Amino acid sequence: MRYFVQHVTRFRYSSAVHESLTEVRMAPRTEAQQRCYQFRLQCKPSVQVMRYDDHYGNVVYHFDVPTPHTSLEIVAASAIEIEPLPDLPARLPAQAWGQLDELGQDGEFWYWLHPSCFAVPTKALEGLAVRLKLAERKADPLTTVRRICDGIHRHFAYNPEATEVDSPIDTAIKLRSGVCQDFAHIAIAMLRRLGIPARYVSGYLFHNGSDRNTAANASHAWVEVYLPPLGWVGIDPTNDIIAGEKHIRVAVGRDYADVSPTRGVYKGDAESELAVAVSVSATRGQSNSDLALHVIRRNGQSANKTEPQEVYQQQQ
Repeated sequence: MRYFVQHVTRFRYSSAVHESLTEVRMAPRTEAQQRCYQFRLQCKPSVQVMRYDDHYGNVVYHFDVPTPHTSLEIVAASAIEIEPLPDLPARLPAQAWGQLDELGQDGEFWYWLHPSCFAVPTKALEGLAVRLKLAERKADPLTTVRRICDGIHRHFAYNPEATEVDSPIDTAIKLRSGVCQDFAHIAIAMLRRLGIPARYVSGYLFHNGSDRNTAANASHAWVEVYLPPLGWVGIDPTNDIIAGEKHIRVAVGRDYADVSPTRGVYKGDAESELAVAVSVSATRGQSNSDLALHVIRRNGQSANKTEPQEVYQQQQ
């Protein structure tokens, strides 16, 4: 499947700020079954954009706006192709638990086995795990992962008004509702306490039943677990599915704190608001060169013609 993604972000300031520094993590990853053929980043005011790869292999673009400004617009456009993922087995051998325990001695998996900023083993989480009968390892790791994914999906209601971007998992657990970010953090904390390496994935989800998706929930978050001998496997507790051809991976990290799409600071006595609009289009039948050209044309128009949905949050 081939996709075109356009992600528009606009910061508005209550008064002019004198300088702003911003990092952007919006470029889809190229690895395994996913390939990003083209990525364009356009900013207004015009800036010199630089890039680096962070500790987790995510592409990070960063720039400085040194002059006074009252708004900042960032338009990211991507062309991606994702091949179908192989089917998973029904279960793993019983000895897979022993293989996972051995990973705990490998420094490569340290980040994915220990608590992080948002994925912490609180008393509320322990109580939830007991209530959902997810506090102990089951027959094999893959069965356990599927049960956690299903349990979270059944227990929680999706409600974007329930939590904030920096809410701890206890808020969603108390309210029994939240968004994909909350469900991913809860799943990660549960998985790590059972000795299963887990990491947070930010990206986009193309929804079934539509050739074009312009809803705010096109931005998505899910979880990847490491299961010998399968490697990293994506699970989506929000939808109770295995992450597949419709999940477009952008960045991975310990939790949301590592992979927020934008992160920045500014100088000045001003309040900021953030407006975001995301669209994901399926592009069946187009060649890779057509996809790349589509990005260039659409990105060239977007800075002046794309109006973000009025979905505001505090700048992180």
